[in-house]
Amino acid sequence: MAEENQNIAALMVEERQYPPDPEFTAQANAKPGFYEQDPDAFWEKEGRDRLSWFTDFTTLKEWDRPYARWYLGGKLNACYNCVDRHVENGLGDKVAYHWEGEPVGDKLTITYADLQSRVVRAANGFKSLGIGKGTKVAVYMGMIPEAPVTLLALARIGAPFTFVFGGFSANALGSRMAEMECEYLVTQDAANRRGKAGPLKPVADQAMDMAPTVKTCVTVRRTGTEVELKEGRDRWWHDVVDGQDDDPASCPCEPMDSEDMFFLMFSSGTTGKPKGIVHSTAGYLAGVSTTHYYVFDIKPDTVYWCAADIGWITGHSYIVFGPLVNATTSVMYEGTPDFPDKDRWWDIIERYQVNVLYTAPTSIRTHMKWGDQYAARHDLSSLKVLGSVGEPINPEAWVWYREHIGGGKAPVVDTWWQTENGMILVTPLPGITTLKPGSATRAFPGVQAAVYDESGREIPPGEGAGYMVVKEPWPAMFRGLYNDDQRFKDTYWSTFPDAYLAGDGARVDEDGDFWLMGRIDDVMNVSGHRLSTIEIESALVNHPDVAQAAVVSRSDATTGQAIVAYVTLKDGARGTTEKLAELREHVGTMIGPIAKPANVVFAAELPMTRSGKIMRRLLKDVAENRALGDTTTLADPTVVEEIKARAEAGKED
Repeated sequence: MAEENQNIAALMVEERQYPPDPEFTAQANAKPGFYEQDPDAFWEKEGRDRLSWFTDFTTLKEWDRPYARWYLGGKLNACYNCVDRHVENGLGDKVAYHWEGEPVGDKLTITYADLQSRVVRAANGFKSLGIGKGTKVAVYMGMIPEAPVTLLALARIGAPFTFVFGGFSANALGSRMAEMECEYLVTQDAANRRGKAGPLKPVADQAMDMAPTVKTCVTVRRTGTEVELKEGRDRWWHDVVDGQDDDPASCPCEPMDSEDMFFLMFSSGTTGKPKGIVHSTAGYLAGVSTTHYYVFDIKPDTVYWCAADIGWITGHSYIVFGPLVNATTSVMYEGTPDFPDKDRWWDIIERYQVNVLYTAPTSIRTHMKWGDQYAARHDLSSLKVLGSVGEPINPEAWVWYREHIGGGKAPVVDTWWQTENGMILVTPLPGITTLKPGSATRAFPGVQAAVYDESGREIPPGEGAGYMVVKEPWPAMFRGLYNDDQRFKDTYWSTFPDAYLAGDGARVDEDGDFWLMGRIDDVMNVSGHRLSTIEIESALVNHPDVAQAAVVSRSDATTGQAIVAYVTLKDGARGTTEKLAELREHVGTMIGPIAKPANVVFAAELPMTRSGKIMRRLLKDVAENRALGDTTTLADPTVVEEIKARAEAGKED
């Protein structure tokens, strides 16, 4: 019995299924039989068909666990693949980005020819400052056109970069620049957020004090906010870039080796030292463009919107590089979904006739909380595919998304992947996958995912939950941790001798479909039962009165750990003792008595980062009555203090 309890209990059952629509299947990019392809043959073909090479690769891959190398011998350039070749092929007039600023009416249409012109001017400007092949550059920006332009310009001249999310603190930015030993920083004066200008340059100034290698900072004037310019270090973007030559011949694309470092993406660093995750050039581009094409069923006339932030890996892969390699028209939005009102997203989708929306479950649940009346104001019939990313999506949010945003017809592709993965690894393919609310379904072709128990045995379908692993390399996988080889091995490759440990719990059902259960760190041990927080959260959100829920554990002398649930009710309703008892019984009915929360704390809002992720770490601090950890990345730092006060009041009651 003790041995059985080492694995994660999977108690909740979801039986709804949605077979593919035959009409969609008939036109889908992924055809029946797509899963049966040989992985090596598949990735070799995609690498040649999807990318343009200055020098063709001679060897597909080398795998010396834990080190993978892909498309060896090949030389290419990311900017050329994203921009120049499309203009050369007659697509210069095609829209690359419909950019929407947060202030209503602030918009810009950028064609591929416009994008090329902007990128070449920026690249020449950067070169005039001394940036060249191998120069390390940090980027700290919001969702403005200069953000993708900067990344493409750096790629053009072969300068590796790290893009730090514009909501991060000076400490977070400074530590990342210092770790990478960046010599340059590109930022902006301030960013629009809910009608106000949030400072970025002052934060960058503090960060540069922590990173002595940074010698030059280039600042975009976005809001007109007054900022301090340090003599000899600070330059305005318009002074550096605007007068430069925009002829592509004036700044040719630098040929890069397939395995040259493309960028670093640092982990959030909520505990310990941030991990500098290294991504290389060719494998990354092949992986993100291939998955983008098939998962979202991209057509030449698709209008696509990934509503993430470029500062996260989702933005790198599926706002910038994946869509641009595929010559896709994208929407890019600067602001929040509730400015000036809670229908801003739906207004954007209607105006630009968006076909694909890719967003996070937290965003979906937030719109659920606000109510479906906001979406109902707008014609969303252009939507053909809906995507989910960032964390497991609970079934009720999945169904609401399909019904109220997708018109009861658009397939929902619930994608699983991580910063380390670079690309989507497990996902439905619209047109050939039977969808199950809450399930990421099957591994993408060429990806060999599995679920292991603690002894390293692969758990057969339908026989319980364990640890998500990937058994063979994939092109976009990270190439290590920057300057920390031992941590790379210890963190990801030491647990199982033959597989990458993802750090997530999962199960495979009788049909062979994957169900992700959240981080292994979020597994609770209650009276010897290892329970996943995501199942209990899903049960809570299944209740018709619940808009959002987050579950953590606290120490308990009797059960080892006890379940604490933080719940936001719909329509701003206040929690009552009766509602608390009702929710506990609801969880007990859906999962079992063992899963009933010991405490339920009602909160008007849950603490979220500006990327839309619930910060369960802070909720655990509240549950354990500890001092709060770092709150600098929260969208609203006051939320967690209010929750702490409510929790204390509940104890007194």
